[in-house]
Amino acid sequence: MKFKNINIIKLMEHYRVPGLSVSLIEKGQISAIKNYGVLESGSAENVADNTIFSACSISKFVTGMLVIKLTELALLDLDENVNIKLQSWKVAENKYTKKKKVTLRNLLSHQSGIIDPDGSFAELKTSKDTPSMVALLEGRTPYCNEPIEVKYEPESEFHYSDAGFCMIQQLIEDVTKKPFKQVVNELLFKPLKMGNSFFVTHTSDVGSGNFSSGHNKNGQIVNGTYPVYPYPAASGLWTTTSDLAHLVLELMNALKGDCKVGISRGAAKEMISPQKDKSWSGLGVFLNGIETELEISSLGWGVGFQCMMVAFPQREIGVVIMTNAELGVHQMEGIIGDIYQSLEI
Repeated sequence: MKFKNINIIKLMEHYRVPGLSVSLIEKGQISAIKNYGVLESGSAENVADNTIFSACSISKFVTGMLVIKLTELALLDLDENVNIKLQSWKVAENKYTKKKKVTLRNLLSHQSGIIDPDGSFAELKTSKDTPSMVALLEGRTPYCNEPIEVKYEPESEFHYSDAGFCMIQQLIEDVTKKPFKQVVNELLFKPLKMGNSFFVTHTSDVGSGNFSSGHNKNGQIVNGTYPVYPYPAASGLWTTTSDLAHLVLELMNALKGDCKVGISRGAAKEMISPQKDKSWSGLGVFLNGIETELEISSLGWGVGFQCMMVAFPQREIGVVIMTNAELGVHQMEGIIGDIYQSLEI
């Protein structure tokens, strides 16, 4: 991927985006990292290769990769009833679960029968208010004030769900007997040398060194400066464009049978295959096109930040774009879309 004629600095001024980073992938490697602007409006500290942004829902891509790795270790099974290995919390049986059960496959592809309650899964309100996954799933927190239960027959409908990924996180912790972020560090971040990637659940974990501040559509710093989402598997990732690009490359390498973290070609192919009859939904990623033109993507959008990962695995090209501003419109309708559409693909 290469830029066509585009003036990113002028675009940033137009959209009031203080800081932005882009990592490009070509021929199965990072071909360029381009950084623009500052970590915080009014600051003189420039965005650099190691600048960390909130990735928001791109966390689900990482979670998908982790689940695939755990299936390779035979700790998890994509098609097993999650209640078999869930210990701290169970999916309540009801009329919708009689024929089909909740599985990792339908959780990862947002087809589990789970619908997030209205107004749920907001950013952390206070530094001392980090909820547990069990409390969330039981509806005992202001972040999710009703119990999570199956609302339609699994695999009959698509509903994007943060709660589903909270369930995945609890399952991983129950199976491994370790905190989610420790499992990710051991199985993905450390082997891939993703030293600037963190799953954050406390406000005290961000704000120093190379963390970028969040901004609203007017370029003003948001309340709290560093909004935290205390649901790691769903939206808790803070990272750099280059670290995310390394994870994309690892998926591409797995498809070639050359994966450092031990994901097989077949498992990687399953991750980027349409699930059930939903052609756009893979396991932790979204899909468009087929065969050599297959595009996988993951988008992040939260208070103060927007980002996007897009890759064409068979062509070994891709891009990761991260900004420290929330424009209030879909990524493709703002600066991220302008940059993406300017690339020669």
